[in-house]
Amino acid sequence: MIKENTYFEGNVKSLGYATENGNSTVGVMDVGEFEFNTGGPEVMTVIEGSMLVLLAGETHWQTFVSGQSYDVPGNSSFKVKVESQVSYLCQY
Repeated sequence: MIKENTYFEGNVKSLGYATENGNSTVGVMDVGEFEFNTGGPEVMTVIEGSMLVLLAGETHWQTFVSGQSYDVPGNSSFKVKVESQVSYLCQY
């Protein structure tokens, strides 16, 4: 079954699905700054565009562009700054 997700007053939307390798969402973020919390570990991949990312406990923002991924620990949080619409894949 496909699950629809909407966050931050419609500025982040995704579709969730399950595979034999686990759960994933594919989505789009509009311009803005967002903070996400994680239950388990996640791998975020930028499909198109770029995003600035600040992982919990870090002080340096990192830029990730199309084709790049980053790992987010479980039971954590991360901040994202988006300057133009970006699409992503989140695997967890």
